[in-house]
Amino acid sequence: MIIIAALLALLFFYLLFERLLIDRRLHRVKLRIAVTGTRGKSSVTRLIAAALRESGRRVVAKTTGSAAMVILPDGSEQEIPRVGPPSILENRSILRLAARHKADTLVSEMMSITAECLRVEARKLLKPGLLIITNVRLDHWEEQGRTREEIVRSLAVALCPDCTVLVPNEDALPELERAAGRVGAKITRLSADNTPKIPDEVSALLPMEFEDNIRLALAALEFCGVERAVAWRGMAGARPDAGGLKIFRAKIGSPPAPWLLVSAFAANDPESSRLALTKLQGLTRSFPGKRRAILNLRDDRGGRTVQWLDALRAGFFSEFNRVVLVGSPAVAALRRRARRIGKRTRMPERHIAVLSERSPEKITAAMAADADSVPGGVIIGLGNMGGLGRGLVEYWEQIGERMEHDLA
Repeated sequence: MIIIAALLALLFFYLLFERLLIDRRLHRVKLRIAVTGTRGKSSVTRLIAAALRESGRRVVAKTTGSAAMVILPDGSEQEIPRVGPPSILENRSILRLAARHKADTLVSEMMSITAECLRVEARKLLKPGLLIITNVRLDHWEEQGRTREEIVRSLAVALCPDCTVLVPNEDALPELERAAGRVGAKITRLSADNTPKIPDEVSALLPMEFEDNIRLALAALEFCGVERAVAWRGMAGARPDAGGLKIFRAKIGSPPAPWLLVSAFAANDPESSRLALTKLQGLTRSFPGKRRAILNLRDDRGGRTVQWLDALRAGFFSEFNRVVLVGSPAVAALRRRARRIGKRTRMPERHIAVLSERSPEKITAAMAADADSVPGGVIIGLGNMGGLGRGLVEYWEQIGERMEHDLA
């Protein structure tokens, strides 16, 4: 009993020491901004951090999307080393790093999905003065719920006393307002009407960025007192996230023909992917040829797979000449279901297929193979960045030329 009591006492004093250390480091970083939501968190985090650096602040930022990165005050980046699965305790290291670099500002993408972890990350580890909810979309069914109201309730646990919450007007549901009232947070609704028009020169420098992300970032920067001209200049120079929209031009197939290879894998859910496709229509309109889609599915995202099959059945891919499902070996189990969906939606033969192939090179070659059509076209990757999605993007980076602005 004495040994157990001694161990419990040691544990108590260790936790107390950790709490005091975290609070001390939080006190040193006067401006703390946290970013949560369903999509766009990494992009918004990067836009805000770049503009705050431009304004003269010493900023440490963290993104945890497709690539977990720390962005230092000089703009350089370091990948966050991970031995096991991601943990919210990484925030302790980020705070320690911010203290070491004498940062006065921390911009952190929140990594938590479950409400329990999100509450601890926000209220115990980050304690933000400004919280940004990028959007509320149907994803992570298992952890957050199957309706927008349930997802809002899950995200609302990140609200902290005395913090300001920026949220798109359409996502400021009553559940969020009630949560803000309980903890003493202030909700600020954002819409196109109360945010300025994005200058053409900024849009031209950020061709792959979504307008909603830019507007959210600008609102956050105005809250921080950054002049608009400085904010535009800083955002225009922001380095894109690894999971952002990417377009490569490459010659593939036999004989080789020009194709655009587009990564929209990180959009993940059908709703966000539809927004990405709408943006891509303008960027790829002048490029001739077929339109084909790779849908990468994951075993550990069962709810998302169901969403995609429902979207497939509802005609999500009607604009494509061919859709190929890839992913883990278990994706082969969808072969019969995919055929049934194809028949119900009266898709042409070979319009929808399932590939068990794991090689990015062979998948890309299969997508470009077509003996009876105009050679070349656009191949768009959707579904999931994890697994084969990342492998395909890395392969496309090797064989293709990255397109940033001129897609004509």
